[in-house]
Amino acid sequence: MDLIFWRHAEALDWVLGCDDMQRGLTPRGEKQAARMAGWLNRQLPKGTRIGVSPARRAEQTAQALGRKYKLRPELAPGASASQLLKMLQWSDADTKILVVGHQPMLGQAVAQLIGLQTTDCTIKKGALWWLRNREHEALAPTSAIVVTVQSPEFL
Repeated sequence: MDLIFWRHAEALDWVLGCDDMQRGLTPRGEKQAARMAGWLNRQLPKGTRIGVSPARRAEQTAQALGRKYKLRPELAPGASASQLLKMLQWSDADTKILVVGHQPMLGQAVAQLIGLQTTDCTIKKGALWWLRNREHEALAPTSAIVVTVQSPEFL
């Protein structure tokens, strides 16, 4: 199984009284999402499952792909890495799943899956981490290898 964790692109700053779930992308964020979506569309097969946070900024990021996706409340801001990994049911299946979400949840899931000493890993806005389940039977079922890390600034 391949898991691709894509952090939403740059969003408008939160201001007092603003509904965090309604914050949209900045013009720079729209460019980041489009750049990363172009790269992803060349890499991902058509059957890739895509789960997206219901926050507007995450949905706008996913929309840049031009593919069908499912809004998942388990991916909303404040969700935990354990909720995310439970939802994904990490396995050896030949499946690709793209998750568009938020920090710190995505970084915590990456840290757990690749066995970092820290409990968190920073993922830049608009960037992604592509992980693959190890196929070696002697390893723990949650261990993963990093296939690639991409940032929209380098595409």
